[in-house]
Amino acid sequence: MEIQSAFNSGMQSFQRATEEANQAAVNIVAQTTVNHDETVQTFESGDQKIPALNQSIVDLKVAEFQAKASVQVIKTADESLGTLLDVTA
Repeated sequence: MEIQSAFNSGMQSFQRATEEANQAAVNIVAQTTVNHDETVQTFESGDQKIPALNQSIVDLKVAEFQAKASVQVIKTADESLGTLLDVTA
């Protein structure tokens, strides 16, 4: 695998995680600022209904782990490049 492609994969994955975290945050704000007299929106999952707020919080946490994994990919690619060039920081 080329180091440049590892950097690119890490960056693309990090950008996706950022977009997903932003969307989850927007959903959380939207769900917590609606009229409190309205019923809670639900997320359909098979026969089970999960409150949409809970799902948005889970989505935010998943995006966090995705971002952390992406950072590790970028760090590993950086270390590999440093090893190949015999450069240490």
